[in-house]
Amino acid sequence: MGNDIIRVGAEPVPESATEYFVPMRDGVLIATDVYLPEGEGPWPAVLVRLPYDKDSRYVFFDRIAERFTARGYAVVVQDVRGKFRSGGETVGLLNEAADGYDSIEWVSTQPWNDGMVGMFGDSYYGFTQWAAISAAHPALKAWVPRVTSHDLFAPWVGDGVEDVPWTVMADYFAHCWVDHEIQEYPIDYSRRPLIDAFEDGFRRVGARSRLFDLLVPERQPMDIFPFGHPFDSPPVPVLHCVGWFDNLLIVSMRDYEALQQRPDWAAVQYLSADSTDHENYHLSLAPIGDADDHLNDEPALQRMLGIYADPAINFFDVFLKGTTSVESFPRVQWHLGNVGYRTAESWPPPGAQPRELHLSSLSGAATSVGGVLGGAAAGADEVVEWVYDPNDLAPSTVENSFAYLHDYPDEGPLLGRPDALAFFGEVATEPLDLAGPVSLRIRLESRTGLGPRRGDRHGARGLSPAPRTQILPRDAPERLPRVRAEPRHRGEPLDGARDCRLDPPSTRWRRRCGAGHHRSPRVEQRGR
Repeated sequence: MGNDIIRVGAEPVPESATEYFVPMRDGVLIATDVYLPEGEGPWPAVLVRLPYDKDSRYVFFDRIAERFTARGYAVVVQDVRGKFRSGGETVGLLNEAADGYDSIEWVSTQPWNDGMVGMFGDSYYGFTQWAAISAAHPALKAWVPRVTSHDLFAPWVGDGVEDVPWTVMADYFAHCWVDHEIQEYPIDYSRRPLIDAFEDGFRRVGARSRLFDLLVPERQPMDIFPFGHPFDSPPVPVLHCVGWFDNLLIVSMRDYEALQQRPDWAAVQYLSADSTDHENYHLSLAPIGDADDHLNDEPALQRMLGIYADPAINFFDVFLKGTTSVESFPRVQWHLGNVGYRTAESWPPPGAQPRELHLSSLSGAATSVGGVLGGAAAGADEVVEWVYDPNDLAPSTVENSFAYLHDYPDEGPLLGRPDALAFFGEVATEPLDLAGPVSLRIRLESRTGLGPRRGDRHGARGLSPAPRTQILPRDAPERLPRVRAEPRHRGEPLDGARDCRLDPPSTRWRRRCGAGHHRSPRVEQRGR
C-alpha cells in the first residue's frame, strides 16, 4: 500500500457555541464548547467529553444542543485531553477520571449553571462518564451512558469465562489514538502475522499509538480509576441506553446487571433499550437507504434525534430539573423489534420464562440440511466438525460492524463454508417474543491446536478476528452437544476438551407466525 493517509482535523466551532479552554489540575487546557438556552439562567448543565472532534458532523453536537437548550439545559462539549483542540498527551483512558472531575468543577462554578450537572454520550464518551462517576464530584446528579461500558477495552473475565479478543479495537486505536487528529488509511488484513499490518500503518503515519501499545496484544497494567472503581462510588441516578444490534451490547448489559446486584445502585438505575446499532441506525428502517442515512442526510438526522436524545432529556427532567416525578419515569423502556415500544419494572420483563432448546441431528449442521434446534438433546456420542483456517476466515457480511443495520445483510450464504454450522427450529405457529439473554453450551475439542501461545506479540492470539459468537470456557452439564474444530495450521495443543458457553449478543424481537429464519442461526468463526 502507498502512503494513502488522510488526516482528519478539527472542524470550525459552530456559531451557536462559545469556546473556552478549561484548565485541568496539571495545567493542561481542555477545549470546551458551551451552548446556552435563550433567556435568563442559571440552568442545569449536561456535560459531554469525547475524542472525535466536538465540532464534527460525525458527533453532530450542534444539532443535539438545539434539542437540549430548547428544554432548558446548558450543553457543554469537550475534546478530551490529547485530541483535536485540547492540549496534553494523546493516550486515552488514563486521565479521564481526574479530567472529568475537574471539568464538572468548572461547569458547576459558572454563573450560568445552577449547580446541577448531568453527563451524556456514546461509546468512548460513555466511558468518560464512568470515569467521572469514579471520581465522585458532588455536583454530578444524573448520567446517561449510551452503547458503552465502564471498561471498554479489557477482555471480561469472571466465573470461569473470558472474552475472545476483538480485532476491531486494535484498528480503532491505530486510527484514532495516534495524535490529536484521526488518521484514515486502509489496513491489509491479509497480512500474517496480523500485527505486522498495524506496524506498517504506524511506519506510514510516522508515529504510533500509545494506547495500542498498552492494550495490544495483551493489556498492560494501568490504573484508569485512580479514585476507586465506579461500581464502588456513591450511587448517582443512571439511564443505561443500549442497542439490541450494537456490537457493545454484551458489555453494556454486564454493567447494568452488575449494578443490579448492588442495592444502592439498583435503586437509582434505569434501562432504555432500542432496536439500534452502535451508529444509531434503527431496525424499522433497515437496510438504510440514502434518505434515512442520518450520517449523511440532514432531514434523516433530525428525525433520528428524537430516539437518540429524548430519553436522556426526559431522564434529566426528573433528576436534574425535578419537573417530572420519579414515579412517572419507567424503570425499563424497550423496543420489541418489528412490534414497538414497551415499558417494564425490571429486566428481563416480568412474566418472561426461560426456554431451553437442544441441538440435535448434529451431522446435518455442516450441510445445507442443517441440524435441529429444539427437541431431544443430541446423543452422547454425536459430534459435528468444522474447519478453522486462519488464512481463510469467514468474511464479515458488513464492512462496518458498528453500523450493522445500515446493510442488515442476509447471512445465509455463509452457511456454504466449511467453518459454519447451522441449526434450524420448527416454523413458528404463534408469535414468540425473545427477551434473552441467549447462550449456547457445548463441548469443544480441537485436534491440532488453536494457535500460538497467549502473549505472543506476533501471533494470532492477541489479534484474533472478532467472532460473531464468543467461545468462553465454563462449567457445563455432562451431556452437551460436541463440536470439533480442526484447524489447518499447527499450533499449541488445546489442553483437552472444554465445556464452553457461546454468548451471542442478546436479541429482542418477535418471531412471527409461520416465519422462517431470515437471518440464519449459526456457530462460526468470524473475521474481516
